[in-house]
Amino acid sequence: MGLQEIFRIALQSVKGNRLRAGLTILGVVVGIFSIIVITTVITMLQKSIESGLSQLGKNTFQIQKWENIRMGDGHHRQKNRPDITMDQFYRLYDIMHNQAMYIGAEQWQFGKVCKYGNKETNPNISFAGITLDAMKTNDWNVEDGRDFIETDITYSANVCILGQEVAEKLFGVFNPVGRTLLADNMPMRIIGVLAKQPQMFGQSRDNYIVMPISTFQSMYGRYSHSINITVMSKSKDEYNKCIEAATGYMRTIRKNLPGEDNDFYIFSNESMMGQVNDITANIKWGALAVSLIAMLAAGVGIMNIMLVSVTERTREIGIRKAIGAKKSHILLQFLFEAVLLCLFGGLIGIAIGVGIGNLAGLAIHAQAAIPYDWILIGIATCFFVGVIFGTYPAYKAANLDPIEALRYE
Repeated sequence: MGLQEIFRIALQSVKGNRLRAGLTILGVVVGIFSIIVITTVITMLQKSIESGLSQLGKNTFQIQKWENIRMGDGHHRQKNRPDITMDQFYRLYDIMHNQAMYIGAEQWQFGKVCKYGNKETNPNISFAGITLDAMKTNDWNVEDGRDFIETDITYSANVCILGQEVAEKLFGVFNPVGRTLLADNMPMRIIGVLAKQPQMFGQSRDNYIVMPISTFQSMYGRYSHSINITVMSKSKDEYNKCIEAATGYMRTIRKNLPGEDNDFYIFSNESMMGQVNDITANIKWGALAVSLIAMLAAGVGIMNIMLVSVTERTREIGIRKAIGAKKSHILLQFLFEAVLLCLFGGLIGIAIGVGIGNLAGLAIHAQAAIPYDWILIGIATCFFVGVIFGTYPAYKAANLDPIEALRYE
């Protein structure tokens, strides 16, 4: 008998006991489903976060007081850090302006209101005060009107550039350039409108206005908030070197002693993804542990059912041995049956897990994704569970005495 014939017989045996096979593979379905649905959602989140991290331009990193993800005692430790000031920004700019393409500074206020005539935005507008280079480091491009110029910063001009969403809320289809709105009750002349930014988790990233940082500080105070410093390296090859140089200069400027941790945080797209991956990795391994426990229970069930199957088919095994079937043929047949049961359950669990995972991800506006690596891990796990828990029943069937098997009733 060839492997193809053995496989065909094993498949017929599974088909002949569909109810029992279905109940047997249910445990495998649950085990594989639990890991695939979680990894699918996590993969969707990672993909959405990665695509949404275009808030920083290419080869750009940001120096800031706060880390993006703050948990446990990290929040209290970071709260005691001194703010990053404009004086520190100017010192870093003087040192590094020949080593980097652009070096900008920015400050933010959130939950503000803009008015124009009888129209008013919800109190959820963000205000950004920036230097000239920050337009480049944030990859903000003016679609209508003009960009800021040096005199806007020098003389704290009451001018602003609108995000697309703010422009649409207040002006609809009309061009807002040249008009004056009230930004937190401060009259601001609109000089431009920014190009639309990609959404993140279905949320708009155009709900803000930008103004000169000197104007921002005249409204809210120069030392009201820590500033963020954004740096763009001259090329991808110089990116890591630029980060190392900026880190060393900032430690000197902020008087960090040798051996002390940085009292600032370097944020880049890579660092953000690294933090996200650190968090999701623990979730994935936790889901894998639960899945393996479920697979262990499923494997025991498969072994139990296969032992029952061997007992029920003792006479069949005896007949096959009497007409020339070898031990290896019988062993492979029952081993194939166990592996088939596991693989069927695994494929069903994968299909359901990917489907429900994507539905759950779409509910939070994450991009659709398929966790190919974990699908391969799931299939490999099913195969090994089938082999491990199917080996003993197959061995028992292969070693039945043909005379005793033929006499079995």
